[in-house]
Amino acid sequence: MSSEQPQLPLILEPDTLAAHLDDPHLLIVDVPLKAESYRDGHVPGACFLDYRQLLAGSGEVPNDVPSPTALSELFSALGLTPETHVVAYDDEGGGWAGRLLWTLELIGHARYSYLNGGIHAWRADGHPLETTPNTPTPSDYQAEYLNPRVQIRREELLERLGSRDLAIWDARSDAEYRGLKGDNRKLGHLPGAVNFDWLEVMDSQRDLRLRDYAELVAELEARGITPDKEIVTHCQSHHRSGLTWLAARALGYDKVRAYPGSWKEWGNRDDTPVEH
Repeated sequence: MSSEQPQLPLILEPDTLAAHLDDPHLLIVDVPLKAESYRDGHVPGACFLDYRQLLAGSGEVPNDVPSPTALSELFSALGLTPETHVVAYDDEGGGWAGRLLWTLELIGHARYSYLNGGIHAWRADGHPLETTPNTPTPSDYQAEYLNPRVQIRREELLERLGSRDLAIWDARSDAEYRGLKGDNRKLGHLPGAVNFDWLEVMDSQRDLRLRDYAELVAELEARGITPDKEIVTHCQSHHRSGLTWLAARALGYDKVRAYPGSWKEWGNRDDTPVEH
């Protein structure tokens, strides 16, 4: 293979990835919901990432962003370098893979792709699997929040509720959105938020690939999620909204951010307004 940087699209089809498996600049990361998915068979060369390492893990908001120190350790262990092109995938249609790519965007690493449909599409298309785990060659990666605008913090969100130039995309289920279920102190949704369940973004008939782009755009615009607005997406823990952030990027929405605190933070505070 050439030593030149691979020019890979944000949304990568299995056939395209299969043609680049030997590229030395590629770091393929499997970040499944169920660890046994990796053990049962992964993309050749893929490294395993425990999705919990994408979360702070403690404090009032355990699903928040890890510290720069923790992210430096994580990405050094994965062998990330400025020249690396990361291809992420998972076993559930893009939630944790999207959270990983969003984290890369946060630290200013823009070389990344999502394997469309993840391991389900890879298997369905008949590509080879391996079961031997891969251990990356460690690097010395110093992570900083170089692109902080890819996230929005609770304080800014509180200030901007009701703004005409803001669209809040709640990626949870309809029942969570309407306050009929949940394990938070307060149930419901952010004032003005619109609901579009993350499961509606993936195509169950095409091995969990993203749905037809024109259909997605039409459904988002019908909900007032339009490219002229700044879009903020969230769920309960910024896991499901990892996919919705990624999908918005794929659809060409330039001003898309995610709220990592999500409902886990918003729904457990006394100073956050809620609608039902």
